[in-house]
Amino acid sequence: MKETLKLLVVDDDEVDRMAIRRALTEGGVQMELSEVSDSNDAFSALNTTAYDCIFLDYRLPLQDGLTLIKQLRSSEIKVPLVILTDRGDEEIAVQLIKAGATDYLSKSRISPENLTQVLRSAIRIYRAEMQAALAQEELIIKIQQLEKQQQQIQMQNFKLLETSQLKSHFLATMSHELRTPMNAIIGFSQILLRPKFAQLTHQQADMVERILNNGKHLLMLLNEVLDFSKLEVGRLDLKAEKFDLSKIINLAVGEMRSLADAKNLSLLVQTNLQNPLVFNDPVRIKQILLNLLSNAIKFTESGEIWVELQELPANRLVIIVRDTGIGIASRDFKRIFEAFRQVDQTITRKYPGTGLGLAIVDSLVRMMGGKIFLESKLGIGSMFKIELPRQIALTNVATEARIALDDNGIFYSAKNPHQSFCQARQTPIGYPKFKI
Repeated sequence: MKETLKLLVVDDDEVDRMAIRRALTEGGVQMELSEVSDSNDAFSALNTTAYDCIFLDYRLPLQDGLTLIKQLRSSEIKVPLVILTDRGDEEIAVQLIKAGATDYLSKSRISPENLTQVLRSAIRIYRAEMQAALAQEELIIKIQQLEKQQQQIQMQNFKLLETSQLKSHFLATMSHELRTPMNAIIGFSQILLRPKFAQLTHQQADMVERILNNGKHLLMLLNEVLDFSKLEVGRLDLKAEKFDLSKIINLAVGEMRSLADAKNLSLLVQTNLQNPLVFNDPVRIKQILLNLLSNAIKFTESGEIWVELQELPANRLVIIVRDTGIGIASRDFKRIFEAFRQVDQTITRKYPGTGLGLAIVDSLVRMMGGKIFLESKLGIGSMFKIELPRQIALTNVATEARIALDDNGIFYSAKNPHQSFCQARQTPIGYPKFKI
């Protein structure tokens, strides 16, 4: 060994101590060797000096080696211990190792080779144990730190959740409070524009018309915030009833046609439904379509916008809105469905809006048990496909109606409304695809 080792021999027999000293010297061990004859002197020496290894005679005059080992361990004195035994003490040596000794060697087998080999082995085992213990302590510390961080994260998440709920309640309350005066502004503007009520000059009528249009726009934004707040806190329920889906689609298209005409866009409707009757919330279906059409018109400078209704197997149907607008990059497919998220987040963005429209559409479609599929290419256009069950489940429906569908899609009364729908995902081919 190249390093100088501090060694301690504890043995009451001077001849045995000399044999150990000679064997270590002949074995080429560089050492500082100390010798004591009893356990008291050994314990005192260990309290004042750090040794690299101890050779301990099991049979000592004042106390045996087992007692000394227990005393050392209870005092948290850590050092490799090699027990020196007489013949017939092998079983006792095993007990000593269980108590904390590192190794043992019979005095009859002491030789330079055996003693140096046991010494190297004891030190190597001890250092490995110390490294393992240190690694375990570090691991425990890291686990404690991680547990503390996890507790802090949980506390932060709780605070964030509480803040989000407070924000949602605040937005819902403020949106509701703002709708009342906004409805009054819209109502009085409409009254002022009636020919029988007042004779306005062309300039005055133009100003009132601007007030009315901006009021409607602001009311639409407030309604979006209110709906989103209700969705966040789980207070928005679907009010389902039986209705003609094609009529709702035509009503929504009719409301948006003037905006399309203002940009010289063609707005086409194609219905391929054998049975147009559905069981859903007509107001929310119309809201979904108005949001999709509004986006299509907003982001389309020229060309056409199509609305299609198609049948699907298993009493499902699909609403498709396609446009020839600016398109959406594939990297932004997921982002556009996030609340308050817009592809262009700059203050000087060309297309205004709250960024809630598609988030609300996504939430409503999920509530109805449906799926949204998106296909788009930059500069070519976008297509939104919404697959819905012909009859929505009654989990989130505020209604007492007891209506179900037979295998042919015909409504009939039932005590247990049919609540299952096809979960198969059908992805269209063409543009880059995205489904949520």
